[in-house]
Amino acid sequence: MTAASPLFSLEQVTLAHDPSAPVLREVNFALHPGERIGLYGPNGCGKTTLLRCIVGLHRPTRGVVRFQGRELHKDADFHPLRCAVGFVLQNAEDQLFFPTVLEDVAFGPLNLGLAPDDARERALATLDRLGLHGFADRLTHALSGGEKKLVSLAGVLAMQPQALLLDEPTNTLDMDARQRLLDILNDLPTARITVSHDWDFLCGVSSRFLTIRDARLIDDAPSLAHTHRHAHPLGNEPHVHE
Repeated sequence: MTAASPLFSLEQVTLAHDPSAPVLREVNFALHPGERIGLYGPNGCGKTTLLRCIVGLHRPTRGVVRFQGRELHKDADFHPLRCAVGFVLQNAEDQLFFPTVLEDVAFGPLNLGLAPDDARERALATLDRLGLHGFADRLTHALSGGEKKLVSLAGVLAMQPQALLLDEPTNTLDMDARQRLLDILNDLPTARITVSHDWDFLCGVSSRFLTIRDARLIDDAPSLAHTHRHAHPLGNEPHVHE
């Protein structure tokens, strides 16, 4: 794979549970190394569906998903992509399975074939990196919402992925944890797609912006977008005053 080759791509992808109302329509997209994509739009427009389609949790009605140029069809085809593309779910509790934090964070490296001691070392180093020193023996079910979000991110980062898919990563985070996450992401060279309604955060971690409108993925970063909050609905979304 050359430096300019995409990590993964979607070609003419349409996904429709109801043929008369597709969730995604003829999506063409490729993520290249180092790209930082911000994906925004109203609830229900298909943002999470797009991420799930990339990792094979939803399958296109038509079109093709490729990883490093190879077409992916069966579940087994998606395994290399899932090892290389970390998906941080919107609900952290859906991502935490083990009793302790260390077990959860070490699970991914173990699945990649690391020896137990190496997986433990990588997990501990990742927790430290996220400001979670001393969390190794904490019980996952007893964590706060923000702590669960950071631990779920640690579990993904411990796999050292080539790309990240982040679905509403600031949900349940307080301002200090939100700033810590912003700093962490901006220190990473990892390519990513970040889905968020938090426009300030999205601007801080993204260099290109996409949205989904009428089931189509489009480039859309309004040149006059500005950051402030209004009393009118969706005042915290990017918009333009005429």
